[in-house]
Amino acid sequence: MLEKDHPIISFESPAGLHDLVMGEKNAAPDFDRTIDNQQFHIRLANSQCRREKASLLIKKMYAWRNYAVDHSSADPMNKIMLFAETGGVTVGTMSLCFDDEDAAIGLPADENFRDKLDELRQQGRRLCEPSRLAIDKGVSKRVFAALIHISYIYAHNIHGYTDYVIEVNPRHVMFYKRMLGFRDFGGERHCTRVGALAVLLRLELDYMKEQIRKFGGMMENNHSERSFYPFFFPILDEQGITGRLQEGRN
Repeated sequence: MLEKDHPIISFESPAGLHDLVMGEKNAAPDFDRTIDNQQFHIRLANSQCRREKASLLIKKMYAWRNYAVDHSSADPMNKIMLFAETGGVTVGTMSLCFDDEDAAIGLPADENFRDKLDELRQQGRRLCEPSRLAIDKGVSKRVFAALIHISYIYAHNIHGYTDYVIEVNPRHVMFYKRMLGFRDFGGERHCTRVGALAVLLRLELDYMKEQIRKFGGMMENNHSERSFYPFFFPILDEQGITGRLQEGRN
């Protein structure tokens, strides 16, 4: 195992890649800051302290958007939490929930879209669900891409999952379609966990694999591709991260 404070990966954010916002045009003044040209670290929230810091960011960003927060008393066993930090400040986080083989534990989206997820399970698809995504205002696009890329490595490269399914607010649907290639899958329903409408989207991880191989690491050097995939790690970096995680070094 890596030492407790050793990150999964560290990187610098190039200039000009800041200010990631998913549809919101008016931010509270205390979120309006730019974190640029700094060293970022992606870590696994494998301690109570780290989980609490990530949860505080979730609460702050959800409160800004007037969303309710799921106050589950304990994290499920089929879940990992990632977070990004710079200078000791947590600036991004996401969780990844894994469907177990017999769907006994299930996914958060089962609460509102069980019938649709069961369709995929019956086809032999292995599902996982990114959730509780929160990125602080003014943070580099590369931080968002890094969190998603690390979650993909855990899901697809290491554990062999085939699909992401996510519940998103209707006004964020085009963001996830345009930037990551998600597609409509379950329509629009009321999400009981956050008290708002949600749309179920699906992304086949083989598609994500193709996009990473094609665009990963290109960043601002690519002027035609408008998705987030140029901000993902290069394929050689992905292979190194996968190898370290498979060896149990994090």
